[in-house]
Amino acid sequence: MNLEKLEKNLKDKPAFQLRQAKETVFKNLIGDWLDATNLPRDLRQKLNQECPLKIDAEIFVSDDKNTVKALITLSDGLKIETVLMRYEGGPPHSREARPKGGRNTVCVSSQVGCPLGCLFCATGRMGFKRNLGTEEIIEQVLFFARYLKKENECISNVVFMGMGEPFLNYDNVIKAARIINNQKEGFGIGSRHVSISTIGITGGIEKLSEDPLQINLAISLHAANNELRSKIVPANKKYSIEKIMASVKKYLAKTGRKVMFEYIMIKGLNDSPNHAKELATLVKKLDKKLYMVNLISYNRTGIFDASAQETIKKFKDILRKEGIEVTQRYKFGQDIKAACGQLAGK
Repeated sequence: MNLEKLEKNLKDKPAFQLRQAKETVFKNLIGDWLDATNLPRDLRQKLNQECPLKIDAEIFVSDDKNTVKALITLSDGLKIETVLMRYEGGPPHSREARPKGGRNTVCVSSQVGCPLGCLFCATGRMGFKRNLGTEEIIEQVLFFARYLKKENECISNVVFMGMGEPFLNYDNVIKAARIINNQKEGFGIGSRHVSISTIGITGGIEKLSEDPLQINLAISLHAANNELRSKIVPANKKYSIEKIMASVKKYLAKTGRKVMFEYIMIKGLNDSPNHAKELATLVKKLDKKLYMVNLISYNRTGIFDASAQETIKKFKDILRKEGIEVTQRYKFGQDIKAACGQLAGK
């Protein structure tokens, strides 16, 4: 759906009709303009030709029904992925089946491919094609909003943790976040339920600290020393741990909002007790009320192996003994290759 075309087609119409049109898209979640009965029929027919609402997607559902992955084909034939993760009503790390009324988190992509080449990520092996436009980002949220509507449910959280680095497409990502948050002409999802995950693009962190949109920030850290992190995350050569932590300190000082440090647990690479102590030493330099660590069970993409659950437990226990707030995210959708880029990369 092209919002610019929609606004262009309605520029000579009364202003309320544009509001009505956006309401039918983002609130009523129509898939065909003919269903927008609050608009004149001739206008609906024109919009179907100029601004079609169809989303070309292939769906993959995990055996436990908790993960749904959509492979979306864009207008130029390129493909991106978006994932719906369905949690039970309790904490996000629960492995139990999610009853009706739980949390529905949509993970969206911001680029086709990615230029950063992180070794744990399937998207990185695709290379970089292009940035996504605002509408192409929004389309991913819209797809799953429609999907959940059929089950009388709705999206509760949106995370920019899919294909690509969000802060390398900052303007379009923030525009999309505003539409996701907008109560009147968007999805109306609270800003505290929207998160952006970055590998540590310091300029983006500092820009976000100045933005009035109060969305959450997550830092994909994965190692607490530069030598190891540079092996896992090549961009660390430019965005070192010291630079990232300096930007995070500025962000915390300006916003007072808690930052999440994400840490993928990879067998034999970054999961030893020494690595845990190193991580604790690093993050404890910050105000303990303003950060948390999220340990992520690695979703195997063919290069590394995941840490054993016992190893992760020991790692987590060390952090907790150091007084660090820590959660654990379990694997989602292994049977449908739900790790970023696994489907589009094919």
